[in-house]
Amino acid sequence: MARSRGWLRWVLGSGLAMFSVAAAQAQAPQKITFCTNWFAQAEHGGFYQALATGLYKKADLDVTIKMGGPQVNGLQLLAGGTCDFYMGYPVQDIVAASRGVPVVTVAAIFQKDPSVLIAHQGVKTLADLKGKPILVASYVNTTWWPWLENKYGFTQSQQRPYTFNVAQFLQDKNLSQQGYVGSEPLMIEQGGEKPVVFLLSDYGWPAYAETIDTTRGLIEKSPQVVAAFVKASAEGWKSYLADPAPGNKLIAEADPKQTPEQLAFGLSMMKKYQLVTGGEAGKLGIGAMTDARWKEMFDFMVQNKMVPASFDYRKVYDLQFIKSIKVLPDAADLK
Repeated sequence: MARSRGWLRWVLGSGLAMFSVAAAQAQAPQKITFCTNWFAQAEHGGFYQALATGLYKKADLDVTIKMGGPQVNGLQLLAGGTCDFYMGYPVQDIVAASRGVPVVTVAAIFQKDPSVLIAHQGVKTLADLKGKPILVASYVNTTWWPWLENKYGFTQSQQRPYTFNVAQFLQDKNLSQQGYVGSEPLMIEQGGEKPVVFLLSDYGWPAYAETIDTTRGLIEKSPQVVAAFVKASAEGWKSYLADPAPGNKLIAEADPKQTPEQLAFGLSMMKKYQLVTGGEAGKLGIGAMTDARWKEMFDFMVQNKMVPASFDYRKVYDLQFIKSIKVLPDAADLK
């Protein structure tokens, strides 16, 4: 009888131990890798904020942020399974999807593309740059340069190679150059000149930027994971705009070249131009997207023979996740 009771205790004990292990496994946060499109910076702040403040953890996500760089092809990493989510760009996503890459955009953090043209004092309008030499990288020919040609009559003969250094601009008063609103203008100011900055989105360039991309496979397999990541990321951006200190700490650890001055400038430009809170974000929430905006981008690309008109661009985005969360910006960030 004693032997039977001992055996019973062993069975029950083993069963409880196995149950505890299974319960722990069931409750373990989902491991997620999010790949960014560049080195850590203020423009990535909301994602680092969500990590720093525990928003991802609260959503049962164990998130690793993997920095991008000039030699990193994030869409390849996404398609290959190295990344679960990628910080994308819709024009590139549409092209990639038309070539069979299973990329799907589930949110657009930047309602405005931060791309700018930068000129010297005396230039009054964007149209004034027609026919003038402009420093640009080759990739603009597959993004916004054709739009400038269509709308303002720019030509490729104006292009001069851009080396991602503002020294040439500072030395030659006849030059203008490309840039990002939170980056090159500060470098130019540090070089002793106050630049004239034209945010292309404010002149009609329709692209979103800093999108959250994933794969159709993850959406079908784990829609709850996609929803959790999108919501926590949007909450991270709302938090970062209010108090960036936690996110900035992680950014500086990831990329020590990011100075407090650079981080503060990047945030100030995001707020000034309402990159995160502009567009439809005030009504639909941070990360908002609309069918109309995607159609506008696609129509532009078809017009410039970047993708075939027969391609079903609606495969490239999914509105269900952003519609369900509605993380509205603070009222102060809408002014």
